[in-house]
Amino acid sequence: MPPVAPQPPQDEPARHDIDDDFRSLMEGLRTTLPGVQLISAFLLILPFQTAFGELSHPERGAFHIAFVSALMSSLLLMAPATHQRLRARSDGTVARRTPRHVKVATRLATAGSVLFAVALVAVAYLVASVVLGTLEAVVLTAAVAVLGAWSWFYLPLVSFEREA
Repeated sequence: MPPVAPQPPQDEPARHDIDDDFRSLMEGLRTTLPGVQLISAFLLILPFQTAFGELSHPERGAFHIAFVSALMSSLLLMAPATHQRLRARSDGTVARRTPRHVKVATRLATAGSVLFAVALVAVAYLVASVVLGTLEAVVLTAAVAVLGAWSWFYLPLVSFEREA
């Protein structure tokens, strides 16, 4: 009778599961990062435009919130990829030995997503305020905030949990 491979303890996922979870997270980040980069690029060039000096106090506040949120979001959303590169071995494999690595990367990505949502809401206000006016900007900003909160956070954290 051939020897049976030892099974990991029930509370510790197999390394294969850890790799799959991490790869899945990285694939999700590949779809999120271009949006963060687009918003960040817009915000990086905005102060160098002539009309930037004409922004009202609330518009400048929205710019600062969006700018800081977008930059911090970029850092947090790119962190798991940096972790992967730093943990790469010389043989080309990546050491993802513990569920903690995936858990930390997921928390960083979640925090980055929250900050990205804040940046999107602030940019929505900034652009709509300049193009449409204050009242329209407030309405659009509220709509963006509600849609983002519902689709990014309520559905996965509340609605899908009820189905489980």
